[in-house]
Amino acid sequence: MRHKSHIMLVVLVLLFSLPFVALIGQMLSPDMPVWSHLWQTVLPTYLKNSLILAISVGFVSLFIGVLLAWLTASCEFPGRRYFDWLLVLPMAMPGYIVAYAYTWLLDVPGVLQSNLRSVTGWSYGDYYFPNIRSLSGAIIVLSLVLYPYVYLLCRAAFINQAKGLLEAHQLLGGGGLRFFRQVALPLARPAMFGGLALVLMETLADFGTVEYFGVNTLTTGILKSWFGMNSLSGAALIAMFLMVLVLLVVVIEKSLRGAAQFDEVHAAQQRSKRIQLHGWLAHVVVVFCGSVAFLGFILPLLLLGLMAIQAGSGFNFETLLTVSWQTFMLAGGCAVLIVLLALFMGHQQRSSRSKKLNATLHAMSLGYAIPGLVIAVGLSLALGWMDEIFNFMQTQLFGGREQLWLSGGFLALVMAYCIRFMAVAIQPIQAGFAGINHHFDEVSVLAGQSGFKRMTSIHMPLLKGSLLTALLLAFVDLLKELPATLVLRPFNFNTLAVKTYELASDERLAEAALPALCIVAVGLLPVILLNRQSGKSL
Repeated sequence: MRHKSHIMLVVLVLLFSLPFVALIGQMLSPDMPVWSHLWQTVLPTYLKNSLILAISVGFVSLFIGVLLAWLTASCEFPGRRYFDWLLVLPMAMPGYIVAYAYTWLLDVPGVLQSNLRSVTGWSYGDYYFPNIRSLSGAIIVLSLVLYPYVYLLCRAAFINQAKGLLEAHQLLGGGGLRFFRQVALPLARPAMFGGLALVLMETLADFGTVEYFGVNTLTTGILKSWFGMNSLSGAALIAMFLMVLVLLVVVIEKSLRGAAQFDEVHAAQQRSKRIQLHGWLAHVVVVFCGSVAFLGFILPLLLLGLMAIQAGSGFNFETLLTVSWQTFMLAGGCAVLIVLLALFMGHQQRSSRSKKLNATLHAMSLGYAIPGLVIAVGLSLALGWMDEIFNFMQTQLFGGREQLWLSGGFLALVMAYCIRFMAVAIQPIQAGFAGINHHFDEVSVLAGQSGFKRMTSIHMPLLKGSLLTALLLAFVDLLKELPATLVLRPFNFNTLAVKTYELASDERLAEAALPALCIVAVGLLPVILLNRQSGKSL
C-alpha cells in the first residue's frame, strides 16, 4: 500500500509540474520572429504597466490596510465593532465586478455623466470628468478590493501584541502615535510583508479588471498574443515574464520577512487597553473607515442591485439558471477533488515525515501564486504536444482523423484548477493535521490498520472542520476564477464569471449584474469565516 501511495504521489508531482516544464521547453525552442516582434513593440509596455499597477496598488493597499488594522485593533471609536466586519467585506468583491459597477456609474454613457449632461445641457467634451477606464482607475478599483489581505493579517498581529508594551511605552512618556510608529509597526512586519505579497500577486494575476479598462499588462498581453496573433509561443514568452515577476515577489517577501515572528499573546496575558479616541479625531476615523467600506463594498453592491433592476424582465433567467448549475457542478466537483488530493498529500506528509516530501508539498502549494493564465498557457502547450503524439500514432496505426484527445475537453480546465488552488486546501488541512495527537497514529499502527484505514477512520473524523473550511475556500475561489476558465473551457460551456465577463464585454452591464450578484453572494461565505477566525480574540 505504501508503494502504491508513493507512485500516486510521484504521478501527482509530475502532473503539477507539467505546465511549468512545458513553458521551459518552449523557451528552449523559441519562435524567434514572434519573440523579436514582441520585444520591439508591445512587451516593454506590458511590463511597464504591470509594474506601475503592482507597485501603486501595493502602496495604496498597504497604507489603507495597516492604518485600518491599527484603528480597529487598538483604538476605540464609535462603530468600531461594525467596521471590524464591514472592512473585510470588499474581499468578496472580485475586482472585475467592481470595475463593471463603477463603469456603469462613472463612464461617459454612465448614469452620472448622462444625468449631468441632461441637467446642464452640456455635450461630451464641454466638461472634464476623470476616466474610470484607465490605469489610474484600475489602481483605485484593485486597491479597494485587495487591501483586506493586508488588513486581516495586520489586525491579527496588532491584536496579538502583548499587554505590557503600550503601558511601558506610556510610562516612558510616549504617546499612541509614537507607539504605533516605533513599536507596533516593527512587530507587525511579518504580517505587513505577507499581506503586501498577496496583494502584489493578485494584482499581477488580475485579468478581468485591466482587460475591461483597456490597460495593457502582461495578463492581457498573453491573450492578445495567443488569440490575436495566433501565437502560443508568444503567449508562453509573456507568461514566463509574468511567472518570474510573481516568483520574485515571493522570494523578496521571504527575504524581507527574515526570521521575524509575531509577538504572541500568552494565555495568562490580556490585550492592551484600547486607546480612546474623542472629539474631532474620532469623527475623522469614523469617516475614513466608513468611506473605505462604502467605496469598496456598499456602493458597488448598491450599483449592482440598481443594474439588476434596470435589466428587469429583459434578462434571460433560464440562461442564468443553466449557467449557475454548470458553475456549481464544476466548482463543486473540482473543490471535492482538490480537497481529496490535499487530504492524501497531508496524510502522506504526516506518515513519512520526510523533508523531501515537505519541500515537494511546499513547492506544489506555490501554484496559488502563479496566475491562472500562466498555468493555462503551460497546460495548453503540454497537452497540445501530447495530442500531436497521440494523433501521429493513431494516423500511423489506424488511419483515423486527428482529434483533440486531451486539450479539447474538461481535463485541461480541471488540471488548471487543481494546480492553481491546491494551496487553498492544503493550508487548513495541514493545520488540522498539526492538531491531531500522534498517539492516535501509533495506536492505529499497533492495531494493524493500513494507512488508508487510518486516514478514513481516524484522521477524517478529526479533520471534519478543516475539510469543510478547505472545501468552502476552494469552492469560492473556483467560482470566481475568470482567466483560466475563459481560455480552457470547452465550447458552449459557461460559468458565472465567464458569463459576467461576456455580458460586460458586450457593454450589457445591466444584464451582467445578476450573475455578478450571485458570485458576490457566495463569495461572502469564506470572508465571514475568515473574519470570525481572525477576530476570535476581539
